[in-house]
Amino acid sequence: MPTLPWTVPNPPPRDTEVHVFASRFETRTLWGALKFLAGTPAVWRQVRNSPGAYGATLKAKPLRRTFWTLSAWESKAALATFVHSGAHKPAARGLAPQMKDATFTTWQAKSDDLPLSWSEAFRRLP
Repeated sequence: MPTLPWTVPNPPPRDTEVHVFASRFETRTLWGALKFLAGTPAVWRQVRNSPGAYGATLKAKPLRRTFWTLSAWESKAALATFVHSGAHKPAARGLAPQMKDATFTTWQAKSDDLPLSWSEAFRRLP
């Protein structure tokens, strides 16, 4: 699974501000990377059905044990609701011991700039 394409579950209104979230995860072992991949379909379904989700993509380098996410949300609250519910919550808890490193960043963007570029996410991730 190299990259899941930008998925738009709920198109945002034109010319509005969106909350952007980007992350980078590195697992300790290849087993951890496989567990990450195994949980991806359920979390991806959750994104597609989440109120306030304006788009998301995932880039995976499982043999390097590294994964990136990039998503746009109606608000910080919509993102928080997603993170703390559904398939994401148990997946995140179950993967926590497998994680070597995790980095997160957020910023505001215009809805007209969607879909977001990976180059911008990589520039902003420490």
